Amino acid sequence: MSAKILKGGPIADRINADLKGRLEQMGGEPPKLVAVLVGDNPGARAYAKTQAKACEETGITYELREFSEELSEMEMLEAIEQLNEDESVNGIILLMPVPEQMDARELQSAIDPIKDADGVHPANLGSAVQGDRTLVPCTAQAVMALVEASGVDIEGAEAVVVGHSEIVGKPTALLLLDKFASTTVCHIATKDVPFHTRRADILVVAVGKAGLISGEQIKPGALVIDVGMNRVKDPETGKSKMVGDVVFEEAKEVAGIITPVPGGVGPLTVVMLLKNTVEATELQRTRKLTGITMESVAARTQPATGGQHAAGT
Repeated sequence: MSAKILKGGPIADRINADLKGRLEQMGGEPPKLVAVLVGDNPGARAYAKTQAKACEETGITYELREFSEELSEMEMLEAIEQLNEDESVNGIILLMPVPEQMDARELQSAIDPIKDADGVHPANLGSAVQGDRTLVPCTAQAVMALVEASGVDIEGAEAVVVGHSEIVGKPTALLLLDKFASTTVCHIATKDVPFHTRRADILVVAVGKAGLISGEQIKPGALVIDVGMNRVKDPETGKSKMVGDVVFEEAKEVAGIITPVPGGVGPLTVVMLLKNTVEATELQRTRKLTGITMESVAARTQPATGGQHAAGT
C-alpha cells in the first residue's frame, strides 16, 4: 500500500494563522524583515520574491536591499552593522550565495542574534542544543513541524539524518535528540549509509543530490522527510522539474508516510522565516521595555569560576 503523503502547505497555513493573531495582539508598527542580496544570483532573487509574497500575505513589511558583488567583505560588514543599529528593522536574512571574496559565516555572524531571522548566527545555532526553537534555522524547524504533524512517536524512535549541514542536518539532529529520538547523522564519510537508513523509523534526507536514497534503502513503514530540492530534466517531457533527494515513486511504496517535493518542506521553511521574524520582534520589544541588553545577558550567563559542574547523559 502506498505511503500517506504529508504536505507542508496545510501545516504552514495553521502556523501562518497563528502568526496573524500574534501580530494583531502585538499592535504597533508591523515587523520589518530585510533581505540582503549581494550580486544577482537567480536562485536567491527567486527566493526573495517568495519571501516578499509570504510577508505581504501575513502582514510583515519586507524590503530587499541589493548590493554590488564588487563590494569588499568589510563594506558588507558595515552595511550589516547599519541594519543592526536601525531600530525599524526587526529581522535580517542574508541571501545565499555571496561573492567569493566574502566569507558567508563572517557575514552571518555579524548579524545581531536578536535580529537573525534565518537562525544561523552561532548564538542561535547553539540554542538548538537546548531544544530551543525560537530563532534556529528555518528548515530545521520545518522538518520538526512535519515530524510532529505526522503523529509518529518521536521518543525512543530510531532517527537518521542524512546530511550534516549547519542549517539543516546538524540542528535537525539536535532537535530530534531533544525529543529523545535515538539519532544518527550520516555524511560524506559514512561508510555504509543504507545500513543506517534501513533501520530508521524517522528518516530525514537533506543533501541536495537527486536520487540519493532509493526505495530499497528505506525501512518499511518509516516516516521519510525529503528536504532536497534538485532541478532535473524530465526524460519524458524534456522539461525541467523539481525533485528531492529520495526516489519518490519507489519510496512511497515502502514508507508509511512521506513528504513530496515540491510541497513538503518548502512551504514550511518560508513560514518559519516569518515566525522567526515575529518572535525576533517580540524579543526586541520586550528588551526595549525592560532595558535588558545583549551585553547584560551575556554577563549574567558567563560560567562562574570554581563552581560545581553537573554531568548528565
